[in-house]
Amino acid sequence: MRLTDFWTRLAEAFGSAYARSIAADHSFAELGHRTINQAIADGIDTATIWRAVVAAYPDRVPSRLR
Repeated sequence: MRLTDFWTRLAEAFGSAYARSIAADHSFAELGHRTINQAIADGIDTATIWRAVVAAYPDRVPSRLR
């Protein structure tokens, strides 16, 4: 998944302001307790990051974005 596609999906699922907040503030166990921003900086594949987001927020991410 391209990085731009990742950010588009995140904003579509959460709204742009809340997406930025989640990216900066929520630590995901599936990402080694990193935030999205840290995981991207550490070079973790965006598809892996997206799967962690979906797992953490299954009711928030529409099925068409999974």
